Amino acid sequence: MTDDELKALVASLAVDSKNLHEAQKVTDEQMKRTDEQMKRTDEKLERMGISLGNIGKNQGDVAEEFFFQSLIKNNHLGKIHFDDVVKNMEKHRGQIQEEYDLVMTNGDAIAVVEVKYKAHKNDLDKLDRKMKHFKQLFPIYQAFKQYGAIAAFHINDDAKEEALRRGYFVLQRSGDLVHTESSDHLTVL
Repeated sequence: MTDDELKALVASLAVDSKNLHEAQKVTDEQMKRTDEQMKRTDEKLERMGISLGNIGKNQGDVAEEFFFQSLIKNNHLGKIHFDDVVKNMEKHRGQIQEEYDLVMTNGDAIAVVEVKYKAHKNDLDKLDRKMKHFKQLFPIYQAFKQYGAIAAFHINDDAKEEALRRGYFVLQRSGDLVHTESSDHLTVL
C-alpha cells in the first residue's frame, strides 16, 4: 500500500468515524424521545388499568356472589355434602398470605373454591398454591380431607380438562338463573 493510499484510507476512516458518531447522536436522541413517549404511554395505561381493573374486579365480585348463593342453596360438590360456605377468608401466617374466595366445610372435609369470571389454565396454578398453603394457614383443619374447585362463568376447554386432570371439581353456571321476587303491591296496568 502506498503512502497516498494509506492517507486516503485514514481520511476515509476519520470521515466514517465522524459520520458514525453523528449517527449515534441522532440514534441516542431518538431513543431518548422514544423512552419518554413510552413512559407517558405506561403512565396512561396504568391510569386506564385502574379503571379496567375495576371492571375485572366487578365481574369477579358478580361471579363470587353467584357461586356463593348457589352453594348455599345446594351445598354439594359432586357427592360430597358440606355444612357451610364461607366467603372471602384471608389469612397471614409467617411468610404466607392468601385470600380464599369460598371455603366449604363439614365434619371431616374442606373445599377450597377459586372463583373466576373467566377461568384460564394459569388460574389452576393459583389454586394449587392456595391448596398447598391452606392447612399451613389453618392448622385446625390438618386432619380434614381437602378438595379443590375452580368456579367460573366461563372456562376454556383446555383449562377444564387440566382442572379435572389435577383432581379438582369444576363449577359452571347452568340451569335456572332467574329468581323472581315481588312485593304484595304489584302494579297492574
